[in-house]
Amino acid sequence: MNITIINGPNLNMLGQREKEHYGDFSYKKLVDTVKEHAAYKSVELDVFQSNHEGEIVSKIQTSESDCFIVNAGAYTHTSIAVRDALAAVSKPFLEVHISNVYARDRFRHSSYLSDIAEGVICGLGIYSYIAAIDYFVHKYSSV
Repeated sequence: MNITIINGPNLNMLGQREKEHYGDFSYKKLVDTVKEHAAYKSVELDVFQSNHEGEIVSKIQTSESDCFIVNAGAYTHTSIAVRDALAAVSKPFLEVHISNVYARDRFRHSSYLSDIAEGVICGLGIYSYIAAIDYFVHKYSSV
C-alpha cells in the first residue's frame, strides 16, 4: 500500500505557531512519527507539504499512491482547486486536522473537501494522521 500525505500552508510552522491549537511538536516530529508508524504497518509513505495551492494540485494529479491523507490547512476552507484535483483523480482520501476545527473560528467549520472525503479526522494532534493510516491499512490491505 502506498499513501501520500498532503500538508497545506503553514503546517511547516508547527511548534512555532498557535501552540494552544497545534501543540508544541515540530513539523519534523510529525513527519518522523507518521513515517515510523507507516513503516511499522508496512506502508510506503510519501509526505508532502506546500504553502502553494498549485503545487498541492500538481502533487495530487501526479501521485501514484493508492490513497491520500489530506490536511489542506486553510485551503480546506477556500480551495475549489484542491477539491477538483482530489475529485479528478478518483482516489480515496481522508481529510485530517490536528486541531478540533469545530471548537475554533466559525469559518473553519466549513470544508470544500469533507463531502468527497471517505472521512474526516480532527482534534487528535499527530494521532489524526496515525488514525488515518490505520484506517487505510484496515480497509484496503489484504490480510
